[in-house]
Amino acid sequence: MGPTSISFSEWFAFLQGELFLFAAVFFLIGALDEIAVDLAYIMMRFSGHANTQKIIERPDAQSKPLSGMAAVFIPTWQEAPVIGATLRHALAAWKHPNMRIYIGCYRNDPATLEAVMAASGGDPRLRLVIHDRAGPSSKADCLNRLYGALQVDEQRMGEAAHMVVLHDAEDMVDPLALAAMDEAIETAEFVQIPVLALPQPGARWIAGHYSDEFAEAHAKTMVVRHALGAGIPGAGVGCAIVRDMLRKIVDVQEAEAEQALNVGPFPVDSLTEDYELGLCVKALGGRDKFLRLRTETGRLIATRAYFPAKAEDAIRQKTRWIQGIALQGWDRMGWQGSLVQKWMQMRDRRGPFAAGLMACAYGLIVLSGLSWIAARLGWQGPIEYSPILWGLLAANLTALAWRSLMRFAFTAREYGLVEGLCSIPRMFISNLIAILAGRRAMFAYIRSLRGAPLVWDKTPHKHHPSVMKPRLEQHSLAQPKLAQVKMNQRKQVLA
Repeated sequence: MGPTSISFSEWFAFLQGELFLFAAVFFLIGALDEIAVDLAYIMMRFSGHANTQKIIERPDAQSKPLSGMAAVFIPTWQEAPVIGATLRHALAAWKHPNMRIYIGCYRNDPATLEAVMAASGGDPRLRLVIHDRAGPSSKADCLNRLYGALQVDEQRMGEAAHMVVLHDAEDMVDPLALAAMDEAIETAEFVQIPVLALPQPGARWIAGHYSDEFAEAHAKTMVVRHALGAGIPGAGVGCAIVRDMLRKIVDVQEAEAEQALNVGPFPVDSLTEDYELGLCVKALGGRDKFLRLRTETGRLIATRAYFPAKAEDAIRQKTRWIQGIALQGWDRMGWQGSLVQKWMQMRDRRGPFAAGLMACAYGLIVLSGLSWIAARLGWQGPIEYSPILWGLLAANLTALAWRSLMRFAFTAREYGLVEGLCSIPRMFISNLIAILAGRRAMFAYIRSLRGAPLVWDKTPHKHHPSVMKPRLEQHSLAQPKLAQVKMNQRKQVLA
């Protein structure tokens, strides 16, 4: 071996150091991006712009007539286990006479059809709409079928709906949500209320990470986004859109040749039509609003639901989100609006890159462990890192501690101390799911470019929170006693 020859261990050490430098730099960029949002939120808290409005829960709030007809769209496919509970709860919680729920079902899904009919109880406010094709097609296609049914009803009644509200088959609506959205829609064309992913018995770690993510996103990120005027993406549940804006979206699509085959306002070739809906309203000059309200007892007006409790289901769901938002969204919507809007779009679309970066980081952790073992056994010398790399690693470690603190704070705020503490180790689970989902999303997107058909790869739902009474009382429509005490001590309810 010549004097300039480099051994395998030296090559390994060099490669490991370069990968560490790459990961550390981009992790720090991502951390600074998150810290920018954190600082904006903290400034809004001190200035009062991030306060959650307090409302009084009046006895007639659930039953008084709305400003106009509210059409609630619920698309379904193989939702027999939960749709009955969803409808029974919604019809009981929302007694408004001019509210109508449109349920979209497929002719080859008899179990869901039977569950819907059994839950209707003869309530004339429920409208069962059977799709004219076998399912599944896509969620957007089912929504467009509901839109067509609404048009027929409007022509027959001689009256147009005031707003359209979107919900999923597994949602548990808040009794005050429809009235709150009805009032907010007077000064906005699109309104989104928060989503609460409820903790589930026996599923603290997989399902629980959704609780952490939504608690932070819908108490901080969306609040900042709304304040900066960056456009509110729809969550697909608990969102309302003015009827005239839907008509305007259809007119715009009909004027574009590539959208000529899309019958209705929802893009059938999109996996995340709800996400696009909110941003489309912004692009067309509409006003949007992220609406955070609490009752005097401290209950957050939000859509509550159980999210996947199995890793496979969580990965499948997040694959669809990443593919639809990060990959399809880039293709379909490009980069629109102001610099702030582009910043938020970049945050929305970083999923695949973030997944690859996290995979690299976890791989480096394993390699570092192997290097340490090899050094202890005398197979190679200890790896020396540059001062710059040590500084970057220290900065990332500090950012991780700050991120853990923020995650803990928002989760504990909504679900209590125990769930807040659990949110810290759940960050590791969230990262693993994101890595696997990012990988699947990339492969699925490549297949779609080769002509693979778009199908409704829906998430299975087996349980509904309205029938899980112990957990419902603790986490859903009742506020913990400690929070009630704190609420009585405040003049305002803070986000």
